[in-house]
Parts: sequence; structure tokens; C-alpha cells
Amino acid sequence: MIGSRVGVSAMRQVARTPNAAFFSQNLPRLALGMQARTVSTSKLSEADAQALLATQRQSRPVAPHLQIYDKSQTWFGGSIWTRITGSIFSGGLYTFSAAYLVAPLFGWHLESASIAAAFGSLPYAVKGGLKFLVAWPFVFHGINGMRHLTWDFAKGFSKPAIKTWGTAIWGVSIVSGLYLGFFF
Repeated sequence: MIGSRVGVSAMRQVARTPNAAFFSQNLPRLALGMQARTVSTSKLSEADAQALLATQRQSRPVAPHLQIYDKSQTWFGGSIWTRITGSIFSGGLYTFSAAYLVAPLFGWHLESASIAAAFGSLPYAVKGGLKFLVAWPFVFHGINGMRHLTWDFAKGFSKPAIKTWGTAIWGVSIVSGLYLGFFF
């Protein structure tokens, strides 16, 4: 009740005050609050402009090179592999979708029955290996996605926890991928 009365009284006050009066009374405050920066320009020759640009480049910060990073933290870290597996998923989906659309034009047979028959004729080890190559990214992406969700709640940021969970996620995802590839 009080909230609605405050809103109504504010609306009445705004309706009574014309816009011109509002802006004219606040104009000095707005002018004082604005900052102005004087800019001086000068005409430079092409050689002088290139020399000035070269001196400005020297004072820019240099991005760190990739060799300064610890490979165990960056290359085998879960975050980069989550991005890699996600890119593999999206790239594979787009590639298969485009191939499926143009298959009739080239005489390719990408129907489900053709793919199942071709896959069924492969040896057991090849089938298991191909299934592992498909299953492992899904498992890893899913499990590591759960870890990222726990990070969204600001949990598990200590270095030992990051290392322990990283190792556990790699182990569980590889074992699960092998199980799905060869026994499922």
C-alpha cells in the first residue's frame, strides 16, 4: 500500500513539473558534471606518422607467449578440453547435416539403414574404437560441464581440489568411454 502511494505521489510530482523547467534547473549541474578534454592535432608527414606509430607500438603491453604457461595446467586442463569437445560436437553436427543435405546430389547413401549396415560389417575392435571416439567426448563434456556448474557456485577453487577433480574427471571419462564403446 505504501509502495503504491509513493509511486503515485512521484508520478503526480512529475506531471506537475514541466520538462523545460526540469532541464533548465538541472542544466548548470549537468554542465559542471561534464568533463572536457582538449585535443590538439597536428599535420604529420607520412614518415613522421610512421615514426610516431612505431614509438606508440613500443609502449604497448606485450601479450605473454604460450610457452610461459605450465602445460599440465593448460593443455590437460578440463576447460580447454570442454571447449574442444564442444567444438567437435558442433563441427560434426554441421558437417553431417550438410553432407546429409547434399547426399542425393552426389549419390551418397547416408540413410540410417545404410550407416547401420556399414557399421555392422566392421570388426568388433574397430566398432568399439569408433564408438569410444564418439562416446568419450560426450562423457567428458558432460562430466566436466557438471564441474563447471559447481564452479558457478564458487565451490572447488583450491589448487588441490582443481587437480584432484581434474584427474578424477579424466579417469572417469576414459573408463566410461571405454565401457560405452566396447560393452554397450
